[in-house]
Amino acid sequence: MFAQHAKDDIVETEILKPTDMNIMRCASRLKAGELVAFPTETVYALGAIATDAQAVKKIYDVKKRPTDKALIVAVAKKSDIKKVVRSIPPKAQILIDKFMPGALTLVLNRADVIPDEVTAGSSSVAVRIPDNPVAIKLIELAGAPVVVPSANTADKASPTLAAHVKDDLDGKIQYILDGGASKIGIESTIIDARNDPPTVLRAGGVTIEQIKKAIGEDVKLVREDARLSGYMPNAEVLFSAYFDGMTGNICTRYDSIVSQGKTAVIICLDGNRKGYGERNVFTVGKDYAEYAHNLFALLRKADGEHYDAVIAEGVNPDGLGEALIARLIKLSGGLII
Repeated sequence: MFAQHAKDDIVETEILKPTDMNIMRCASRLKAGELVAFPTETVYALGAIATDAQAVKKIYDVKKRPTDKALIVAVAKKSDIKKVVRSIPPKAQILIDKFMPGALTLVLNRADVIPDEVTAGSSSVAVRIPDNPVAIKLIELAGAPVVVPSANTADKASPTLAAHVKDDLDGKIQYILDGGASKIGIESTIIDARNDPPTVLRAGGVTIEQIKKAIGEDVKLVREDARLSGYMPNAEVLFSAYFDGMTGNICTRYDSIVSQGKTAVIICLDGNRKGYGERNVFTVGKDYAEYAHNLFALLRKADGEHYDAVIAEGVNPDGLGEALIARLIKLSGGLII
Protein backbone atom coordinates (compact mmCIF):
# COMPACT_ATOMS: atom_id res chain seq x y z
CA MET A 1 0.00 0.00 0.00
CA PHE A 2 1.21 3.51 -0.81
CA ALA A 3 2.90 5.23 2.11
CA GLN A 4 4.31 8.73 2.16
CA HIS A 5 5.12 9.29 5.81
CA ALA A 6 8.40 7.43 6.16
CA LYS A 7 11.25 9.92 5.96
CA ASP A 8 13.12 7.92 3.37
CA ASP A 9 10.09 7.36 1.13
CA ILE A 10 10.16 8.99 -2.29
CA VAL A 11 6.91 8.97 -4.24
CA GLU A 12 5.90 10.21 -7.66
CA THR A 13 4.18 13.56 -7.19
CA GLU A 14 1.36 14.26 -9.65
CA ILE A 15 -0.28 17.59 -10.43
CA LEU A 16 -3.96 16.89 -11.06
CA LYS A 17 -6.65 18.92 -12.73
CA PRO A 18 -9.46 19.59 -10.23
CA THR A 19 -12.03 17.30 -11.85
CA ASP A 20 -14.70 15.65 -9.72
CA MET A 21 -12.88 12.33 -10.02
CA ASN A 22 -9.52 13.80 -9.01
CA ILE A 23 -10.97 15.69 -6.05
CA MET A 24 -12.59 12.45 -4.91
CA ARG A 25 -9.25 10.68 -5.33
CA CYS A 26 -7.56 13.27 -3.16
CA ALA A 27 -10.29 13.10 -0.53
CA SER A 28 -9.70 9.35 -0.34
CA ARG A 29 -6.00 9.99 0.32
CA LEU A 30 -6.90 12.34 3.16
CA LYS A 31 -9.25 9.75 4.65
CA ALA A 32 -6.42 7.22 4.46
CA GLY A 33 -4.27 9.44 6.68
CA GLU A 34 -2.12 10.91 3.89
CA LEU A 35 -1.34 14.47 2.75
CA VAL A 36 -2.69 16.36 -0.26
CA ALA A 37 -1.86 19.84 -1.56
CA PHE A 38 -4.67 21.99 -2.92
CA PRO A 39 -5.51 25.59 -3.79
CA THR A 40 -7.13 28.17 -1.56
CA GLU A 41 -7.77 31.83 -2.31
CA THR A 42 -4.75 32.86 -0.21
CA VAL A 43 -1.94 30.36 -1.00
CA TYR A 44 -1.74 26.63 -1.71
CA ALA A 45 -2.38 24.46 1.34
CA LEU A 46 -0.99 21.14 2.50
CA GLY A 47 -3.90 19.22 3.95
CA ALA A 48 -4.35 16.41 6.46
CA ILE A 49 -7.40 15.37 8.44
CA ALA A 50 -7.31 17.58 11.54
CA THR A 51 -8.75 14.95 13.87
CA ASP A 52 -6.09 12.38 12.84
CA ALA A 53 -3.07 13.08 15.07
CA GLN A 54 -0.79 10.75 13.11
CA ALA A 55 -1.66 12.43 9.81
CA VAL A 56 -1.06 15.85 11.35
CA LYS A 57 2.41 14.75 12.50
CA LYS A 58 3.30 14.05 8.86
CA ILE A 59 2.62 17.72 8.08
CA TYR A 60 5.40 18.76 10.44
CA ASP A 61 7.79 16.19 8.97
CA VAL A 62 7.14 17.13 5.35
CA LYS A 63 7.23 20.89 5.94
CA LYS A 64 10.16 20.69 8.40
CA ARG A 65 7.96 22.84 10.58
CA PRO A 66 8.63 23.30 14.31
CA THR A 67 6.08 21.33 16.30
CA ASP A 68 5.41 24.28 18.59
CA LYS A 69 3.77 26.20 15.72
CA ALA A 70 0.03 25.51 15.65
CA LEU A 71 -1.83 24.75 12.43
CA ILE A 72 -4.96 26.39 11.01
CA VAL A 73 -8.01 24.17 10.61
CA ALA A 74 -10.36 24.58 7.64
CA VAL A 75 -13.99 23.54 7.46
CA ALA A 76 -16.38 23.54 4.51
CA LYS A 77 -19.29 25.55 5.91
CA LYS A 78 -20.18 27.89 8.77
CA SER A 79 -22.16 25.31 10.73
CA ASP A 80 -19.06 23.09 10.86
CA ILE A 81 -17.16 25.68 12.91
CA LYS A 82 -19.20 24.64 15.95
CA LYS A 83 -17.78 21.14 15.60
CA VAL A 84 -14.20 22.27 16.23
CA VAL A 85 -14.68 25.04 18.84
CA ARG A 86 -16.33 25.19 22.27
CA SER A 87 -18.23 28.42 21.70
CA ILE A 88 -18.53 31.36 19.33
CA PRO A 89 -18.60 34.82 20.97
CA PRO A 90 -20.99 37.39 19.44
CA LYS A 91 -18.25 39.41 17.72
CA ALA A 92 -16.74 36.25 16.31
CA GLN A 93 -20.13 35.37 14.85
CA ILE A 94 -20.31 38.80 13.19
CA LEU A 95 -16.94 38.18 11.54
CA ILE A 96 -17.97 34.67 10.46
CA ASP A 97 -21.16 35.99 8.88
CA LYS A 98 -19.33 38.84 7.15
CA PHE A 99 -16.07 37.27 5.96
CA MET A 100 -16.46 33.52 5.72
CA PRO A 101 -15.78 31.87 3.36
CA GLY A 102 -12.76 34.15 2.93
CA ALA A 103 -9.24 35.08 3.95
CA LEU A 104 -10.03 35.29 7.66
CA THR A 105 -8.95 32.92 10.44
CA LEU A 106 -10.47 33.09 13.93
CA VAL A 107 -8.78 31.82 17.07
CA LEU A 108 -11.34 30.33 19.47
CA ASN A 109 -11.38 27.81 22.32
CA ARG A 110 -10.94 24.38 20.80
CA ALA A 111 -13.30 21.44 21.05
CA ASP A 112 -12.03 18.09 22.37
CA VAL A 113 -12.10 16.59 18.86
CA ILE A 114 -9.03 18.67 17.90
CA PRO A 115 -5.80 16.97 19.07
CA ASP A 116 -2.80 18.64 20.66
CA GLU A 117 -0.77 18.02 17.50
CA VAL A 118 -2.88 20.64 15.70
CA THR A 119 -2.73 23.31 18.39
CA ALA A 120 0.79 22.73 19.75
CA GLY A 121 -0.88 21.91 23.06
CA SER A 122 -2.80 25.18 23.24
CA SER A 123 -6.40 25.36 24.45
CA SER A 124 -7.32 27.35 21.33
CA VAL A 125 -7.74 26.47 17.68
CA ALA A 126 -7.49 28.66 14.57
CA VAL A 127 -10.30 28.01 12.09
CA ARG A 128 -11.33 29.31 8.69
CA ILE A 129 -13.37 28.52 5.57
CA PRO A 130 -11.42 28.87 2.30
CA ASP A 131 -13.07 30.87 -0.48
CA ASN A 132 -12.17 28.37 -3.16
CA PRO A 133 -14.56 25.82 -4.71
CA VAL A 134 -11.88 23.13 -5.06
CA ALA A 135 -10.88 23.44 -1.41
CA ILE A 136 -14.49 23.44 -0.23
CA LYS A 137 -15.39 20.36 -2.26
CA LEU A 138 -12.27 18.50 -1.09
CA ILE A 139 -13.02 19.21 2.58
CA GLU A 140 -16.66 18.23 2.12
CA LEU A 141 -15.69 14.91 0.51
CA ALA A 142 -13.08 14.26 3.19
CA GLY A 143 -15.93 14.45 5.70
CA ALA A 144 -13.80 16.08 8.40
CA PRO A 145 -11.97 19.32 9.19
CA VAL A 146 -8.61 19.64 7.45
CA VAL A 147 -5.44 21.41 8.60
CA VAL A 148 -4.27 23.92 5.98
CA PRO A 149 -0.69 25.18 6.45
CA SER A 150 0.98 26.50 3.31
CA ALA A 151 2.18 23.73 0.97
CA ASN A 152 5.89 24.46 1.17
CA THR A 153 8.86 23.57 3.30
CA ALA A 154 9.56 26.03 6.09
CA ASP A 155 12.52 27.56 4.25
CA LYS A 156 10.58 28.46 1.08
CA ALA A 157 8.09 31.17 0.16
CA SER A 158 4.39 30.41 0.42
CA PRO A 159 3.29 28.81 -2.87
CA THR A 160 0.80 30.57 -5.11
CA LEU A 161 0.97 28.06 -7.98
CA ALA A 162 0.81 24.26 -8.16
CA ALA A 163 4.26 24.36 -9.75
CA HIS A 164 5.63 26.07 -6.62
CA VAL A 165 4.30 23.21 -4.52
CA LYS A 166 5.92 20.62 -6.77
CA ASP A 167 9.24 22.48 -6.58
CA ASP A 168 9.16 22.24 -2.78
CA LEU A 169 7.41 18.93 -2.08
CA ASP A 170 8.23 16.78 -5.11
CA GLY A 171 8.66 13.19 -3.98
CA LYS A 172 7.11 13.88 -0.57
CA ILE A 173 3.38 13.87 -1.38
CA GLN A 174 1.43 12.06 -4.07
CA TYR A 175 -1.14 14.61 -5.26
CA ILE A 176 -1.35 18.33 -5.90
CA LEU A 177 -4.68 19.70 -7.08
CA ASP A 178 -4.05 22.52 -9.56
CA GLY A 179 -6.49 25.38 -9.18
CA GLY A 180 -4.42 27.99 -11.00
CA ALA A 181 -2.86 31.03 -9.36
CA SER A 182 -4.02 31.89 -5.84
CA LYS A 183 -6.37 34.86 -5.99
CA ILE A 184 -4.93 36.83 -3.07
CA GLY A 185 -1.38 35.52 -2.78
CA ILE A 186 -0.77 36.23 0.92
CA GLU A 187 -2.07 34.34 3.92
CA SER A 188 -5.30 34.91 5.79
CA THR A 189 -5.78 37.52 8.50
CA ILE A 190 -5.69 35.87 11.94
CA ILE A 191 -7.83 37.28 14.75
CA ASP A 192 -7.97 36.09 18.34
CA ALA A 193 -11.72 36.37 18.79
CA ARG A 194 -11.61 35.19 22.41
CA ASN A 195 -10.53 38.70 23.37
CA ASP A 196 -12.77 41.77 23.60
CA PRO A 197 -11.91 43.73 21.58
CA PRO A 198 -10.57 41.10 19.18
CA THR A 199 -6.81 41.04 18.56
CA VAL A 200 -5.26 40.89 15.08
CA LEU A 201 -2.38 38.41 15.31
CA ARG A 202 -1.53 38.54 11.61
CA ALA A 203 -2.63 41.05 8.97
CA GLY A 204 -3.68 39.35 5.75
CA GLY A 205 -6.30 39.09 3.04
CA VAL A 206 -9.10 40.75 5.06
CA THR A 207 -8.04 44.28 5.96
CA ILE A 208 -8.04 45.74 9.44
CA GLU A 209 -10.34 48.52 8.22
CA GLN A 210 -12.88 45.92 7.09
CA ILE A 211 -12.74 44.20 10.48
CA LYS A 212 -13.19 47.47 12.38
CA LYS A 213 -16.19 48.40 10.24
CA ALA A 214 -17.82 44.97 10.71
CA ILE A 215 -17.65 44.95 14.53
CA GLY A 216 -18.09 48.70 14.95
CA GLU A 217 -14.99 49.26 17.07
CA ASP A 218 -11.22 49.34 17.03
CA VAL A 219 -9.11 46.18 17.25
CA LYS A 220 -5.71 45.51 18.76
CA LEU A 221 -2.82 44.70 16.41
CA VAL A 222 0.06 42.52 17.54
CA ARG A 223 3.00 42.57 15.14
CA GLU A 224 5.02 39.38 14.79
CA ASP A 225 8.64 39.59 15.87
CA ALA A 226 10.59 39.86 12.60
CA ARG A 227 13.38 37.79 14.16
CA LEU A 228 11.03 34.82 14.44
CA SER A 229 10.49 34.53 10.68
CA GLY A 230 10.37 31.03 9.23
CA TYR A 231 10.90 31.48 5.49
CA MET A 232 13.71 33.79 4.44
CA PRO A 233 14.74 34.11 0.76
CA ASN A 234 18.29 33.22 -0.22
CA ALA A 235 18.68 36.85 -1.28
CA GLU A 236 18.96 39.54 1.37
CA VAL A 237 15.63 41.39 1.49
CA LEU A 238 15.61 45.13 2.15
CA PHE A 239 12.34 46.96 2.72
CA SER A 240 12.18 50.69 2.03
CA ALA A 241 10.25 53.04 4.26
CA TYR A 242 7.30 54.65 2.47
CA PHE A 243 7.89 58.36 1.90
CA ASP A 244 8.15 60.93 -0.92
CA GLY A 245 11.84 60.21 -1.50
CA MET A 246 11.44 56.43 -1.51
CA THR A 247 12.52 55.92 -5.14
CA GLY A 248 15.75 57.84 -4.66
CA ASN A 249 16.40 56.02 -1.39
CA ILE A 250 16.06 52.66 -3.12
CA CYS A 251 18.29 53.72 -6.03
CA THR A 252 21.02 54.81 -3.62
CA ARG A 253 20.98 51.49 -1.78
CA TYR A 254 20.81 49.52 -5.05
CA ASP A 255 23.86 51.34 -6.43
CA SER A 256 25.74 50.75 -3.19
CA ILE A 257 25.06 47.01 -3.37
CA VAL A 258 26.11 46.80 -7.02
CA SER A 259 29.31 48.77 -6.30
CA GLN A 260 30.29 45.93 -3.96
CA GLY A 261 30.18 43.46 -6.86
CA LYS A 262 26.80 42.03 -5.85
CA THR A 263 23.58 41.69 -7.83
CA ALA A 264 20.28 43.30 -6.84
CA VAL A 265 16.73 43.62 -8.06
CA ILE A 266 14.01 46.09 -7.11
CA ILE A 267 10.37 45.09 -6.52
CA CYS A 268 8.07 47.98 -7.35
CA LEU A 269 4.59 48.97 -8.48
CA ASP A 270 4.11 49.36 -12.24
CA GLY A 271 3.63 53.12 -11.95
CA ASN A 272 7.02 53.59 -10.30
CA ARG A 273 9.05 51.60 -12.85
CA LYS A 274 10.48 54.61 -14.72
CA GLY A 275 12.04 55.99 -11.56
CA TYR A 276 14.55 53.13 -11.45
CA GLY A 277 16.03 53.65 -14.91
CA GLU A 278 18.16 50.77 -16.20
CA ARG A 279 18.38 49.00 -12.84
CA ASN A 280 17.04 45.44 -12.49
CA VAL A 281 13.36 45.59 -11.63
CA PHE A 282 10.47 43.17 -11.06
CA THR A 283 7.13 44.97 -11.33
CA VAL A 284 4.38 43.62 -9.08
CA GLY A 285 1.31 45.18 -10.66
CA LYS A 286 -0.73 48.34 -10.53
CA ASP A 287 -1.91 48.31 -6.89
CA TYR A 288 -1.49 46.78 -3.45
CA ALA A 289 -3.76 43.85 -4.27
CA GLU A 290 -1.49 42.88 -7.17
CA TYR A 291 1.59 43.53 -5.00
CA ALA A 292 0.24 41.05 -2.45
CA HIS A 293 -0.74 38.59 -5.17
CA ASN A 294 2.71 38.56 -6.80
CA LEU A 295 5.13 39.13 -3.90
CA PHE A 296 5.95 35.52 -3.00
CA ALA A 297 6.20 34.45 -6.64
CA LEU A 298 8.69 37.24 -7.35
CA LEU A 299 10.79 36.31 -4.33
CA ARG A 300 10.96 32.79 -5.71
CA LYS A 301 11.99 34.26 -9.08
CA ALA A 302 14.73 36.33 -7.40
CA ASP A 303 16.11 33.22 -5.72
CA GLY A 304 15.89 31.29 -8.99
CA GLU A 305 17.91 33.99 -10.76
CA HIS A 306 20.44 34.07 -7.89
CA TYR A 307 20.19 37.72 -6.93
CA ASP A 308 22.19 38.68 -3.87
CA ALA A 309 19.67 41.29 -2.72
CA VAL A 310 16.03 42.25 -3.22
CA ILE A 311 14.90 45.79 -2.43
CA ALA A 312 11.13 46.05 -2.00
CA GLU A 313 9.14 49.27 -2.19
CA GLY A 314 7.37 50.34 0.95
CA VAL A 315 3.62 50.89 0.99
CA ASN A 316 1.05 53.03 2.75
CA PRO A 317 -0.60 51.12 5.65
CA ASP A 318 -4.07 51.40 4.13
CA GLY A 319 -6.16 48.42 3.03
CA LEU A 320 -3.88 45.51 2.11
CA GLY A 321 -0.89 47.77 2.81
CA GLU A 322 -0.90 46.71 6.47
CA ALA A 323 -0.61 43.03 5.49
CA LEU A 324 2.15 43.83 3.00
CA ILE A 325 4.09 45.80 5.59
CA ALA A 326 3.85 42.88 8.03
CA ARG A 327 5.14 40.44 5.38
CA LEU A 328 7.97 42.72 4.24
CA ILE A 329 9.13 43.41 7.79
CA LYS A 330 9.18 39.68 8.46
CA LEU A 331 10.90 38.81 5.17
CA SER A 332 13.57 41.45 5.74
CA GLY A 333 14.13 40.47 9.35
CA GLY A 334 13.06 44.00 10.25
CA LEU A 335 15.76 45.58 8.04
CA ILE A 336 14.11 48.78 6.81
CA ILE A 337 16.09 51.30 4.75
